Amino acid sequence: MLIGRTRINLYLLCFAGLAAVLVAGCRTGDSRDKQFSALRLHMEATSDAMSFSRVVPIYRENPMSLRVDRDPFLTEVNVASAKVVDEVGGFVIQIQFDRRGAWLLEQYTTSNPGRRVAIYSEFGGKGFREARWLGAPTIRRRISDGLFTFTPDATRAEAEEVVLGLNNLARKLETASKW
Repeated sequence: MLIGRTRINLYLLCFAGLAAVLVAGCRTGDSRDKQFSALRLHMEATSDAMSFSRVVPIYRENPMSLRVDRDPFLTEVNVASAKVVDEVGGFVIQIQFDRRGAWLLEQYTTSNPGRRVAIYSEFGGKGFREARWLGAPTIRRRISDGLFTFTPDATRAEAEEVVLGLNNLARKLETASKW
């Protein structure tokens, strides 16, 4: 009888130790590696599409109301990479979409010249501290290479957070697709 009790206690002790290790976790990674961003591109809608659209405020300093489709046509899942690029007088965010995203971007920019693309993002760490509309550039030409560039309504630090989160998510999704 004593042998059985000792074995149960040994199993319990091993289980408790394993649980403690799992709860403590591994702290070797940087918390910036766990930061993700959301990105949604919505097409400007016509006024007759009332039930399939909504009005959103674009820009913080001088807000403008824009009616956009409720459902985005591109999301962060379609992002292959992103970067902040310096330009004369400021900076822009460049988003390179994956093959499916490039096809969708080409389709939407070809069939909607003169309309705006409203860009929504959630960023700022694990809990998404910020969630807002970053801009609404007008479609001037067909974009066939999957490279979407826009000037965000954000500080440089906020733009860097958006880009960091998008790149982290793109790497995670690429790793997951290899399995």
